[in-house]
Amino acid sequence: MTVEANMTFRLNQVLEAINKKQQEKEYLLVAIDGRCAAGKTTMASYLAKKLSCNCIHMDDFFLQPMQRTPKRLDEPGGNVDYERFLEEVLLPLSLRKSFSFRPFQCKTMEFGEPISVELNSITIIEGSYACHPQLIEYYDLRIFLSVDQTEQLRRIEKRNGMKAALMFFQKWIPLEEKYIKAFQVPDHCDMAL
Repeated sequence: MTVEANMTFRLNQVLEAINKKQQEKEYLLVAIDGRCAAGKTTMASYLAKKLSCNCIHMDDFFLQPMQRTPKRLDEPGGNVDYERFLEEVLLPLSLRKSFSFRPFQCKTMEFGEPISVELNSITIIEGSYACHPQLIEYYDLRIFLSVDQTEQLRRIEKRNGMKAALMFFQKWIPLEEKYIKAFQVPDHCDMAL
């Protein structure tokens, strides 16, 4: 199966699962977690457009410089500010309220302008660490995406260039793999694709 055919197959599986859940619940909170370059953002963008729903990116919740202590970075899943994500996003969503948050921008190491999010019947949370144990109970549907290492390297090189790809494989991917292994994330998801 080609990469494109595989993605189409995955998307159809997820759409079917969302449609089924919509028959049970008025409001859905969907998490798309997984390995770097597995297609999380691509899938979430497609679903957000197709379903006219909200999409929140975990990349907006990476740690600020003063939070990046050796102790915190040694914690599985500790390089994301899951406390702020819980407070600013998941708790308001669980109460069916609109909310706003300030995205942390890793390039500038500063917060961006606030983003306001109106309540929608479906909200997708996309990104690594979305299914952190502090967050996972809030979701109605949990999806884990994987990719083999060869394809992962190809995608990261294409997206970020060779220099950045080396940093991903030396720093970020080991942190993701530590989180995935420590919390057995695919085993706690409804779908592992």
